[in-house]
Amino acid sequence: MSEIVISICIIIGTFFIISSVIGILRFPDLYTRLHAASKSGTLGVASILIGSFLYFLLFENIFSGKLLLGIVFVLLTAPVASHMLARAAYRSGVPMWEKSVQDDLKIEVLINNDEK
Repeated sequence: MSEIVISICIIIGTFFIISSVIGILRFPDLYTRLHAASKSGTLGVASILIGSFLYFLLFENIFSGKLLLGIVFVLLTAPVASHMLARAAYRSGVPMWEKSVQDDLKIEVLINNDEK
């Protein structure tokens, strides 16, 4: 039974990573590509690390704190890094896709530029 759970974790992780790669290749602009890379990439890597953690715990009787730290590190840092990259790109003028319908930061950036 535990082999099935570990296999499902690794298969789910692989699916998310493949989805991330397809999103990076197919999405039209930087912001949507960052979305694909951060969301599905984070879930994919975390799922594979969880599967690895379970394998070592159940079959090798090794409690791997490094894998747990890796899971926490990926879950905390990848979304924040993606957000900061997107924010820096927006503030430096990287254009959005021409068919984008919503720009939530436009008003905030205009207000901040007027205050300076």
